[in-house]
Amino acid sequence: MHTIIHPMAPSTRSQATEPTSPVAFRQPNYDYVEHPDTITLVVYVPGVDAAGVEIEARGSDLTVTAKKNHVVRVNWQSLHLETAQRDYQLRLRLGSGFDYTSMQAEINDGVLSVTLPKRLSATSRDASPQRRVAA
Repeated sequence: MHTIIHPMAPSTRSQATEPTSPVAFRQPNYDYVEHPDTITLVVYVPGVDAAGVEIEARGSDLTVTAKKNHVVRVNWQSLHLETAQRDYQLRLRLGSGFDYTSMQAEINDGVLSVTLPKRLSATSRDASPQRRVAA
């Protein structure tokens, strides 16, 4: 016995499964350097100035959003450049071992440097050299 499967007509498909708009952000390239007391995160966001950078720490997550200056030209025509002109967003789960309130950031020529100091753990605070009290 043969089974014939008819494809669904496009009008009967659910419109909710098809994407309606392109993704608003793209993930930038990044690198990090770990030091004994800090971590330095370097995020490459070309075309972004200091006014377009937002850094948010929520719990153990760090979110860096970098928005470009969007200039609309008089003779503008769509040439699929929208994907190249998207803003950047980087989401990282770094953990709770960092002091996010003491975070420092600077941007220079599209290179964002974020310095996060590490929290002192209870064992490292008590790791001071021991003194001999009694002989």
